[in-house]
Amino acid sequence: MRRLFAFLFVLVVATPAAHAVTIERVVSPGGVEAWLVQDHSNPILSLSLAMAGGASVEGKPGLATMVSGLLDEGAGPYDSQTFQGKLEDLAIQMSFSAGKDNLLGSLKTLSERRDVAFDLFRLALTQPRFDKEPVERVRSQIVTLLAREAQSPEAVAARAWYRLVFGDHPYGTPSRGEPATIKSITTAELKTYAKTWLSRQGMVVSVVGDITPAELAPLLDKTFGALPDRHPKIAVPEAMVGAAGRIQVIERDNPQSVAAFGTQGLKRDDPDWYAAYVMNYILGGGGFSSWLTEEVREKRGLAYSVYSYLVPLDHAGLISGGVATQNARTRESLELIKAQFARMVENGVTDQELADAKTYLTGSFALQMDSTSSVAGLLTAMQLDKLGIDYLDRRNALIEAVSKEQVKAVAARLLDPSRLTFVVVGKPEGLGK
Repeated sequence: MRRLFAFLFVLVVATPAAHAVTIERVVSPGGVEAWLVQDHSNPILSLSLAMAGGASVEGKPGLATMVSGLLDEGAGPYDSQTFQGKLEDLAIQMSFSAGKDNLLGSLKTLSERRDVAFDLFRLALTQPRFDKEPVERVRSQIVTLLAREAQSPEAVAARAWYRLVFGDHPYGTPSRGEPATIKSITTAELKTYAKTWLSRQGMVVSVVGDITPAELAPLLDKTFGALPDRHPKIAVPEAMVGAAGRIQVIERDNPQSVAAFGTQGLKRDDPDWYAAYVMNYILGGGGFSSWLTEEVREKRGLAYSVYSYLVPLDHAGLISGGVATQNARTRESLELIKAQFARMVENGVTDQELADAKTYLTGSFALQMDSTSSVAGLLTAMQLDKLGIDYLDRRNALIEAVSKEQVKAVAARLLDPSRLTFVVVGKPEGLGK
């Protein structure tokens, strides 16, 4: 999904082999663009791809997910078994997934096998077969996964929360679909989605590893040149978070209740993004150092885990979170979460809290990007969010520039506790239905 990286890309900076990163823009003779980070310390090459559309344009829930699961299950002259056998024999890693706004792909190979790896990637994108056996197998796998998710309180709460706040908007529909919709998807619909949405328009490509610009440029044309130039107009409307202040209870006979919560947040290009990012780290994104963990878990022992995070989508922004607690103390936990939102609005943060957050956010993220795949994913996120090719040089300064006044102002803008929406799965006492 585009938001496979949802908020992760702002946590980290790309530093393969712990040295400085130079991002180069490579444009092929045919006009295909990619961002490249050369790293010749190991004979490894990773590619990250994002294509516009994803689940928000699929028409039938789960269609994009099913397509993404089948792209490497046979393509061109190779049936599923042969295609997968080639990947295994050559130690090539290839995968695809679908999020709400994008279809994502990744490729990792030894550099000596890059030509065959890129060619297999080309076939997966341009000549997927959708043969009967893999179609039915992948369909069965998705239905089985959905059945497991239906037994997971966390998954049930998350799906219901999106449905509650977004209603009939595409964001309100589960990206993986429902068992009934997955079972009804036809091979013709799979092929139509692939032909319609797998195009170069809005495509983002990132490559990291043992390759030069001169070597990459012709590979880009060979791999992506046969894709259509354009896709249909994406007609997904902007979405606001609805059902403000509601608490929906889904009764399950569980010993504890699981809650998903959230409210209106920011899109990635909002001028207040960095203030909100620092604020959320202090509120609920900083693990054991966050207010939510301190108040709900450490002081009162109400939950093992409680957290919040920013979710910037193409057509909406969210502040989301979750908590799991005893049925008898669910109401208390929810009130404490609301109280921390109100505390941030009323008091803001201290000088020490702000300094500690900045120290962590600017000092720790480099350690988290330790592979060519991770760096490639970061470059793709940077491109999708139009952060600029020099973003890594500017990122820490943007965080350091956040002031207490900015944190308090963005809290006042976003953290109205009366607008928090909760979905609770379990038998919480004192909440009704």
